Amino acid sequence: MTAIRKTLDFLYLASGVAAALCLIAILVLIVAQMVARWTGEIFPGAPDYAGYAMAAASFLAFANALNRGAHIRVSILLNAMTPGPKRVLEIWCFTIAAAVAWYFTYYAYWFVYWSWKFNEVSQGQDATALWIPQSVMVIGGGLMAIALTDNLIHVIVKGDHRIVRDSVDQSHGE
Repeated sequence: MTAIRKTLDFLYLASGVAAALCLIAILVLIVAQMVARWTGEIFPGAPDYAGYAMAAASFLAFANALNRGAHIRVSILLNAMTPGPKRVLEIWCFTIAAAVAWYFTYYAYWFVYWSWKFNEVSQGQDATALWIPQSVMVIGGGLMAIALTDNLIHVIVKGDHRIVRDSVDQSHGE
C-alpha cells in the first residue's frame, strides 16, 4: 500500500509543479510578446498560448491544492460536529465531490475526443489543434477525481481525510 501512496503523492506533487511551470510559461509568453512589440515584430498566437497555459495551470493545480488545503472548504459545520456524524458528513461530501469530478472527467474526455476527431483548430493566428490544450483539462480533472476518491477512501478506512490544514494561511483571514 505504501507504493500506491507514494505514487499518488508523487502525482499530486508533479501536477503542482507542472501547474507552476505553466505560470512561468505565461510570464515568458507575456515578456516575449512585449519584446516583440518593442522591436516591431509579431508574435502570433501569444495571447492564445497564454490562455492555454492559464487553463492548464488551473486544472493541473487542482489535486495538489486539494491535498495542501488550498481549496476553500466551508468547514464550520464539520468543526461543530462530534466525530461520528462528522465522519458520515465527510463521506457524503467526498462521495458527491468525487462523483462530480469523475463525471466531469468522463465528459471532458469525450469533448477532447470529438475535437480531435473533427480536427478542430483555434480561431486565432496560431491555428492550434484544440485537442492538445483541451487534453490538459482531462488530465487535471482526472487527477482531481483521483485525489477526491483517495480522500474518500481514506475517510472510510481511517476516519479522517488527508487534507493538510495550514493554520498559518488560515490565520490570515479577511
